[in-house]
Amino acid sequence: MKSRGSQLKFFINGRFLSQKLTGVQRYAAEMVKAIDVLLASEQTPASLRNAEWQLLTPADASETLQLDRIKIRAVGRLHGHAWDQIDLARAAAGGRLISLANSGPVFHRDHIVVLHDAQVFRRPDFFNWRYLTVHRTMGRLLARHAAIATVSAFSRRELAEVLNLSAPHIPVFPNSAEHFAATKPDPGILARLGIQPQKFFLFVGSKTKNKNLSVAIRAVQLLDRADVPLVIVGGDNSKVFQDNSGEGVSGLLLAGRLTDSEIAALYAHASAFVFPSLYEGFGVPPLEAMIFGCPVIASTADAVVETCGDAAAYFRATDADALKQLMLERLAIGAISDQERMRQQDRLAFYSWKKSAKALLDHLARPAHIANAA
Repeated sequence: MKSRGSQLKFFINGRFLSQKLTGVQRYAAEMVKAIDVLLASEQTPASLRNAEWQLLTPADASETLQLDRIKIRAVGRLHGHAWDQIDLARAAAGGRLISLANSGPVFHRDHIVVLHDAQVFRRPDFFNWRYLTVHRTMGRLLARHAAIATVSAFSRRELAEVLNLSAPHIPVFPNSAEHFAATKPDPGILARLGIQPQKFFLFVGSKTKNKNLSVAIRAVQLLDRADVPLVIVGGDNSKVFQDNSGEGVSGLLLAGRLTDSEIAALYAHASAFVFPSLYEGFGVPPLEAMIFGCPVIASTADAVVETCGDAAAYFRATDADALKQLMLERLAIGAISDQERMRQQDRLAFYSWKKSAKALLDHLARPAHIANAA
């Protein structure tokens, strides 16, 4: 470490820039951008204002960020976990390391890692054995050698239990969906898909087991309304049907992968957004839907209820009939009411990247952390 009184150094793990963009990578990118804005405007704790900040990336990083105060530096020649454990560990040895996307070097001396959920411990049935082995082992090692942070009170409780940690010692830096608010809807997608405003339900997500698309498909079968389809956005369509027994089901419209602008238009015009997840660490898509005034029908997964509060209608994730009933009720109610919209706005205001980045910087500025980094 640097000697006492020398310049503080903070390094951010940039491996997320070499990975496929999912919610975790989006979180990391938005947090880094928000930290950079705070640093540039000096809205940071005084003890951090003269620190040196670097985003360390692997050579195969395919994405980039436009930053003012945080320097971007490519390091090493390795890839994947090997880059984390060897190249990144070596490059960040002289300062405090921040890893925002579930992984990082397990033996770095001064390291805070955001673990987004405890899914590999709580729901092993969602993963293959190789993925489970790697991520369970890494989670346990990081819990032993690094400081753990997370994105929700639910994930804090889960991680504390499975990793034998003290929950009050796990800080929470929540997700947000405000990045999606700048997206301009492309209403032409409705005509391209052959659907009418307020005459379809919407599912946006991957084919992974935790997203629980099969229950939404069963609800559509029970609803039996071919004139009000469930539009399914994202993932491999053939896999969706293979994994969820949906082939030949009327009332389903597979849109495949769409642009953010097209998805925004679907949010803006859907009867409701359906979010049947079995397990989440946070639950960003319902907030994205709320940005565009789309009613949300969501499962009672703990983190989803924590995120959506009173701004969603809920059903038990395994109860397709309950989901069908909520879909029927939504069709009877029609367009979102002013009261519903106000509840959505209240939930959206609760989360922002700036607030989460500020909470992280405040955490780093605590005297114990400054002493460790000096």
